[in-house]
Order: sequence, then C-alpha cells, then structure tokens
Amino acid sequence: MLDSVKIARRQSEIRQQLSAIVGKDKPTDDETRSMESLDAEYRANETRYRAALIAEDTERRDAKGELETRSGKEWAEMMAGFELRQVALALDEGRTLDGRTAEIVQELRSKGGYRGVPVPWAALERRAGETIASGTPNPISTRPIIDRLFPDSVAGRMGAQMISIDAGAVEWPVTTSAVSAGWADGEAANVAGPTTYATTDRALTPDHNLGVQMRITRKTLKQSGDALEQAVRRDMAGAMGAAVDQAVFLGTGANGQPLGVITGAATYGITATAVSALASWAAFRAAVARFMAANAAGSPDAVRALIRPELWDFLDGALITGTAVSEWDRLVKNLPAANIAMSANALAAPAGTPLATTALLTTAAGGVAPIFVGAWGAVDVIRDPFSDAQSGGLRITALATMDLTVARPAQLEILTGLQLEAA
Repeated sequence: MLDSVKIARRQSEIRQQLSAIVGKDKPTDDETRSMESLDAEYRANETRYRAALIAEDTERRDAKGELETRSGKEWAEMMAGFELRQVALALDEGRTLDGRTAEIVQELRSKGGYRGVPVPWAALERRAGETIASGTPNPISTRPIIDRLFPDSVAGRMGAQMISIDAGAVEWPVTTSAVSAGWADGEAANVAGPTTYATTDRALTPDHNLGVQMRITRKTLKQSGDALEQAVRRDMAGAMGAAVDQAVFLGTGANGQPLGVITGAATYGITATAVSALASWAAFRAAVARFMAANAAGSPDAVRALIRPELWDFLDGALITGTAVSEWDRLVKNLPAANIAMSANALAAPAGTPLATTALLTTAAGGVAPIFVGAWGAVDVIRDPFSDAQSGGLRITALATMDLTVARPAQLEILTGLQLEAA
C-alpha cells in the first residue's frame, strides 16, 4: 500500500477520535492529554503526507513508460521462453513440459482441441542472439511479437496481415457502396438524396490444412542439446513460410489449397492489366497512378511490388538511350527498394513467346491490409510413433489450418505480359 494512503487513513482515524473527545463537556485529564498527542500527531502527519505525495509522483513518472508497455513486454518475454526442444523431447521420451512452455501449451489446450502438442505461431520466429552447434544461447534483446506470417516472408513484405482465429468462420464486412454528398440548389432546395450504405462480407473458413513433416534422428536428440531448438524452429518456419507464400499468391483453390490472389484475381475482383510490351518503369508508373486516382494510395512510396528475379535482371540491363540510367533505376527512384519483393516461389516462372512474366502491386489503404491470412489456433505438432521406430528416431508432423481472402480488391493490381525479350 502507498505511504500516502496509509497516512490518509491514519488522519481519518485521528479525526474520528478527536470528534468523540471534543464532544464531551468535561473531558478527563487522560482525554485532554490524548487530545494534545493526537493533535501533534495530526500536524506531523500533514507534513509526512505532502512528502509522500511528492515522492510517489516522481516514482509514477519514472515508471510511466514501463507501466504502459509492461503487458506487451511480459507477453513477449513469455513467448521468447517457449522451447520447441521440450516439445520434441515430450513427443519422443514422454518428458513432462515445464516452465513457460508448459504454461503456454496448457493455455492453448484450453482454447481448442489438439491431437498433439500445440505450438504458438510466434514460436516459429527466429530469435536474436541464438547460436547453433556447441555455442551457448545468449539473447541480446527480446524481439516483439509480430502479427504477420514470418519475419522474412514474401506475404508479410507485401502487407498481408495474419489473423488469429480461435474457432469457426470469420467474416470481414467491407464497404462497397459509393455514398456521395451534394449541394442544395437554392435556399429551400433539398440536398442529395439518401444513398444506400452497402457492405460485402469477405469470409475466412477453416477448410485448408497445411502440414510439414520433420525427421529427427536419435543422435540429434541426444547430442545437439539446445541447438535443436534453433534447428527445429528454422526448418519448420522455412518450410511452412515457403508453402504459405506460394499459396497466398498462387494457390489453386483445388486439392486442399486456398485460392491465391493471382490465380483467383477474377474471383476476388482484382484488376489485371495486360501490358503486352517490354517491361519498363512506365508500366509500373501507370499502375501507381491508377492506385492514386482511386484513392488507394497517397504517394508512390505507399505501393509495394512483387516481381520475379528475371524481371529485375531485365530492367537493370535495360538502359535509357544515351544514358547510364536503367529502367530499374527509374523504378527504385519512385518505389523504395524496401517496398519491392523478389520471389521465384510466389510468382510463376516466365513463359510464352516472347518470354513474359507477371507482377503484383499492393497498397494498404487507410491502414487496412490488402490480404488477410487467417490461422486457426496454434500449430498442432503430432508424433508418428511407427515410421522411425526401428532406428529410434522421431518423426513429427506439424499441422496448421489456414485460409486467405482479399478485403478490398482496389488495393491490388496485377500486371501481366511484362515481356523480357523483344517479339
């Protein structure tokens, strides 16, 4: 309890005692002496009370920043303490989970059903300061928990937002009407009539399951120690990140895959512009101008681009006549290099005659992500006790239920027919 509160309570008790004594017509000698001592204590407490308030105010100001971020720091520190090594040993040897790992697993189990050991998505993030082989983990700082897919995923760099869903389907209502304002034509005239405010629901449904299998030998389990933590996280995150990136953009919508934004452009209502000419900055500039004209972007640096490495190679070698400036130089002059993602996994390989490729442009309008990726619960890690039983190894399967949707198709545009060679 704060000292100022204790002193205030004592002052209230003194006032009550004094009021009882003062109300008597003929107080006794003991009561008179008591009044004098209570009065002296009351005056002393007034000085102590003011000093306590000053000291506590200074402490509050010093702790203000910590109090405002304490919950986030505590959550980040707890997630940083989750050990995948414990999960592997629990599945292999039946070892009991302990510490923060046990607390997180118990909390996840209370939120949903898992056949194996639930692993939170944040645990797949590679943590700063960790080492491999015989090195000793020595974290330098705690990275904040992120609300995107993986730190270096293409979907994350293109502005996709990961949504954590406990159970059931989730719909995102998106405004689709064009409410307009109008001036009254005259003193007694009416303003523009009412316009219907309409929305369209974009649903995320748990219909798609992604899995990755990992084989851990008995030697690795017995020899690697803490290095197993980094290896399992790195391999699991890399495999799942690559699969998610490909599905977000090139998912077929069949054979268990979600419908990707490029494959399902017509379904999502995304504009696809056929360039059908040699790739150049002019094609991207026209698309950026369309974004700004539609109020989806306020400036070119708000637009993100996803391209193939072959397109970069062509643009960097396409010099403007009579200069040493390439088309790529013109592109990065207007679109920051940090906003450009290159991937041979998220976009199909160049094809056709002449050879042509595709590019995707996105922007976050009003803070709304162009793509939503829903993940149901945590990653369910299940052991296969039979496949590697003869060699004493551990084979685990990590299962994740995911789906994606596009909230506002005006925030995306696809450029097709970016030719990499002359016709």
